[in-house]
Amino acid sequence: MNIHLSSLQARVIGCLIEKEITTPDQYPLSLNALVNACNQKSNRDPLLEVDERAVQDVVDGLSKRHLVLERSGFGSRVPKYQHRFCNTDFGTLKFTAAELAILCELMLRGAQTPGELRGRANRMAKITDVDDVEAALQALAARADGPFVVQLAREPGRRDSRWAQLFSDLPAATVPAAAHRANAPGANAPGADSPGANAPAANAAAATAAATADGTGALQARVTELELRLSELARRVAELENR
Repeated sequence: MNIHLSSLQARVIGCLIEKEITTPDQYPLSLNALVNACNQKSNRDPLLEVDERAVQDVVDGLSKRHLVLERSGFGSRVPKYQHRFCNTDFGTLKFTAAELAILCELMLRGAQTPGELRGRANRMAKITDVDDVEAALQALAARADGPFVVQLAREPGRRDSRWAQLFSDLPAATVPAAAHRANAPGANAPGADSPGANAPAANAAAATAAATADGTGALQARVTELELRLSELARRVAELENR
């Protein structure tokens, strides 16, 4: 997998995928509609307050990478945008309806358990039960051109482990389940899994854990936080100028 997204880029891509599926009559999205989708109060975590300038910068960057396309209808004076991220004629990245819905939810709400994903992704694809979600997650984790998701270590007080998408960096506080198991007592004892027995997701998880350990994940999280603060300051300056 060679597609890496910042947290805000993942939010924009997730919003475009969501609206394409749930409100096709209003898709592609104008910049104003895309800003509203990014700042939406429902089905978003974390909640954001980004302005048009910040979203336009993200869209321009994604357009240069051929992940977003400006497409306006006949007679329309307002530019509208659609994603070219996956399941299009322009690229090789293809997902089933269930896989796409799950990835979209992970982009919009961050790491979630299979049960949470079942309830939230069901609005975008027919998902019968949690088994369907787990099967899709395992397929996404084992893809030869991926992995695209990783299972995180189970948190205290939670019955199930959460899963996260790997197109953007994991939060610094999260630990992939494979790395957690590798550090567990007896993990290297006779009879434990051999080094080649893990799925591709485990290799990516270990690499991600190492990057987090040396501070890369924390640095990315800090950069994202500063980007959002800068966007908010720009919005406030613009409001003051208008006054």
